Amino acid sequence: MSYMLLIQEPVGQRATRSEPEGRALYERMLRFGDALREEGVLLGAQSLAPLSKAARVTVEGGKARVVDGPFAEAKEMIGGFYHVDVATREEALALAARCPAAEWATIEVRALAPCFES
Repeated sequence: MSYMLLIQEPVGQRATRSEPEGRALYERMLRFGDALREEGVLLGAQSLAPLSKAARVTVEGGKARVVDGPFAEAKEMIGGFYHVDVATREEALALAARCPAAEWATIEVRALAPCFES
């Protein structure tokens, strides 16, 4: 089964780190991704830019509305993700527990499924 390991980090947390600290954490995340790749479970992974570079799009009455970030109501943001393929939910949870970002963020584990399933 495919699972997303979504890294939910507090908004503004990145700004509290120096560039060397941020680079060191990013290197840890890359090594974690490399380990998942070597284990044959990684389908994809990316780090996402901060909310200040994001936009939200909605369509109402056939017209698109774009709101540029940052978003005042946001307390957390998705900072990145790992897309993995493992046999069980328990395996996905174990991978999330190994993720270095679990030390400073929350890792949300979600199975991929059609939107009509509840």
